[in-house]
Amino acid sequence: QVHLVEFGGGLVQAGGSLRLSCEASGRTFNNYNMGWFRQTPGKERECVAAATWNGSSTYYDASVKGRFTVSRDNAKNTMFLQMNSLKLEDSAVYYCAADRTLTGLRVRAYDYDYWGQGTQVTVSS
Repeated sequence: QVHLVEFGGGLVQAGGSLRLSCEASGRTFNNYNMGWFRQTPGKERECVAAATWNGSSTYYDASVKGRFTVSRDNAKNTMFLQMNSLKLEDSAVYYCAADRTLTGLRVRAYDYDYWGQGTQVTVSS
C-alpha cells in the first residue's frame, strides 16, 4: 500500500497561482501512475491531470490544459500540481491518487487504488 497526503491548498484570487504537493509514504512511489482529481459538492470527482510512473507521459483535462502542470520527483516520493491562471471554477477539493495498474494513464476515479485526504482550493474574484 501507499499512503498519500496533499499540501498547498488555500485561498487565491482569480488569475493567481498555487502549487499543490502530494507526498507518498514508503518506497513504492515509482510503482504507481499518479493522478490529480478535484471534486465540488454534488459533482463527480474528476481527473484534472495525471502522470505515468516515470513522468514520461502526462494527461490534462481540457479545462486545465495550458494552465496546470503535473510533475513528480520520485526520489522524494512527491508529485506536484502547478496551477496558474486560476479561475473561479477551479475551486474544489483536490485529491492525489495512485493507480497500481501500469498501463496507459487512466482518468476514472474508480480506476485509482489509493487516495489522499484532499486539500481545499478556493479561488475568489
